Amino acid sequence: MKKTAKKTIRRSIALPSELVEELRAAAPPELHDNFNRLVTSILVDFTKRQKKYQFETAMAEMAKDPAIQESCSGLSEEFMTAEDDGL
Repeated sequence: MKKTAKKTIRRSIALPSELVEELRAAAPPELHDNFNRLVTSILVDFTKRQKKYQFETAMAEMAKDPAIQESCSGLSEEFMTAEDDGL
């Protein structure tokens, strides 16, 4: 089985030393001495949270849409008999 190499992009950033020390203090022990892995871990977590927030926002907007509300109401009525069948 052939492994696919992940492309790594290098970036140079300037951070306040106080922030770096706070990050290291709050990091799990296995990431204390590996700043690259720490930042990667934080960015992965941030990306997941942003995607979740964007999805939840889109769902909330859909829930406000009168056309979707009407469609869901119709589906709910259609399945009402199935809910009462005792299964």
